[in-house]
Amino acid sequence: MLVVSHQRGISLIEVLVAVLIFSIGLIGLAGLMVMAARSNQAAYLRTQATFLAGNMADRMRANPVGVWSGSYNASYSSVSNQQVCNASSACSPDQVAARDQHVWGTMLSATLPDAVASISCDKSSVGFALSPDQINMRPPYGGSCAMTIRWVERKAGDKNHRDADWQTYAWEFQP
Repeated sequence: MLVVSHQRGISLIEVLVAVLIFSIGLIGLAGLMVMAARSNQAAYLRTQATFLAGNMADRMRANPVGVWSGSYNASYSSVSNQQVCNASSACSPDQVAARDQHVWGTMLSATLPDAVASISCDKSSVGFALSPDQINMRPPYGGSCAMTIRWVERKAGDKNHRDADWQTYAWEFQP
C-alpha cells in the first residue's frame, strides 16, 4: 500500500514562529541603531572639544605677549564681554586676548552642551625672569599651559530618569 501525503499550505503555527523570530531580530537591530546614534554623538562632541582646544592654542601662539602676561588664564563658563578695537588704535595684547576669550567662549557655548573650560599658563618653568620691556619684544614662550574643557553627555533613558555624565578633555601644551 502506497500512502501519498500532500501538504497544501503552511500551518499557522509555522507562520507565527517565523514572525516571532523575525520580530526578535528587528528589536535587536533597533537597539543597535540607538547605541550607534548615541556613540556617534559622543564621538562628535569629543571631536568638537579637540577642535576647540586647538583653536585656542593657535590663538595663544599668535599672541605670545598676552600669554606671557597671563591674559589667557581664566575660566570660561560663560561668554565674556568682547573688547572693541577700532581702526584708529591698534589692539593691545590684553585686548587681543580678551577678544580671543570672547570668540572662544561663544564657540564653546554654541558647540558643547553646558561647556566649562579653564586655561592656566605657568611661566615658572622657563628658568629666567623677563622684564616688561622684554615681554613687549615678543619673545618665545617657554612655559606650559594646561587647558581643561568639560561638557555634559546625556545618558539613555526617559527624560525623568536621565542623568548627565561629565566628559573632560585635558591638555598640557606649549603655545
